[in-house]
Amino acid sequence: MALRARLDFVRSWQPGRSPALIVIPLALIVTVCVVDVLSPPHIHLGPLLVAAPAITVAFASAAMTALMGALAVAAQVLIGVLRGVLPTANIQAQVVALIVVSAICVTLCLVRDRRERQMHRVRSVAEAAQSVLLQPLPAHAGSLRIAGLYIPAEEEADMGGDLYAAARTVHQSTRLLIGDVRGNGLAAINNSALLLGAFRAAAHRQATLPRLAIHLDAALRWDTSQWQSQTEQDTNEDFATATLLDIPDHEPFVHLISCGHPPALLLRGHHVTPLTPETNHLPIGLGGVFGIADYDVQTFAFEVGDLLLLYTDGVIEARNSEGLFYPFAERAPQWTKDDPDVFLRLLQDDLLAHVHGCLNDDAAVVAIRRLAV
Repeated sequence: MALRARLDFVRSWQPGRSPALIVIPLALIVTVCVVDVLSPPHIHLGPLLVAAPAITVAFASAAMTALMGALAVAAQVLIGVLRGVLPTANIQAQVVALIVVSAICVTLCLVRDRRERQMHRVRSVAEAAQSVLLQPLPAHAGSLRIAGLYIPAEEEADMGGDLYAAARTVHQSTRLLIGDVRGNGLAAINNSALLLGAFRAAAHRQATLPRLAIHLDAALRWDTSQWQSQTEQDTNEDFATATLLDIPDHEPFVHLISCGHPPALLLRGHHVTPLTPETNHLPIGLGGVFGIADYDVQTFAFEVGDLLLLYTDGVIEARNSEGLFYPFAERAPQWTKDDPDVFLRLLQDDLLAHVHGCLNDDAAVVAIRRLAV
């Protein structure tokens, strides 16, 4: 949903998709041609025709840029004929200059279009990989209504390491994971896939949240260090901030473990409460390195009608053109009463409006509503 909306916005400004703008260089050519012919002999506006292909290259295809260049050259020749100065060196030099500038503009347009096609293919692969990694969250799980949102960064095509997943347990509870792997690109994809796979394989079997956290930490450390020397292991910096949650179906509580991740937000009416644990553990992948053998579980009230928001730092660290962070905690209460899917759609629109459609980092949000059993 997020990526499709983003691509529709981008496509609307791609070369060849703004036909109305062709009027600008056409109007320029006609205006220069008419004014130059009607002006006194000592006034020459022909050199302004070079602006036509130069303007066209900003929004049109290479073929359209070549057409505008050809029309500009034809207009310059027409001016020379009507004013009787075509054989002069001045007019001939202007015609040659127009041809050269038009050729340069077309070349630049071809190079730009080729790079954009390459980027489009890479983005398509990234989108497919992301859809495989981030499987859709269940709309309903026990007494919960759940929705997830992933917004890719606008810069380049590197995928970030934002991730989320959910699993049911045999104890009539729902377990959730939200995390952010360090870095981006293939390394982040690999570590994200590893953590998601480890969570999905073990979340429904682990008896306690601490055991699940230990399992994820060991899985990431083992995978990233099994082929490394001891020196490389000592300098390894692969890790992921994460929050693990367990939400019982029949108890008005949420149990969580925070591993260096931003605190979840609990919305009750228009009141926002950050679920800040007393102990914020080291990120996943670093716990075993520093000898952490256990994890503290924090318990918070989570009652019927409450909305719980999990998110990555790409949301709260999104800056606008003035350098101001997105005020997530202040904006979220506006949509508290909405369905989680509607909430995330409104949040996405507001966040992209804040950054003018250009995020510097991937962002993920999970909204969880407690329903009456």
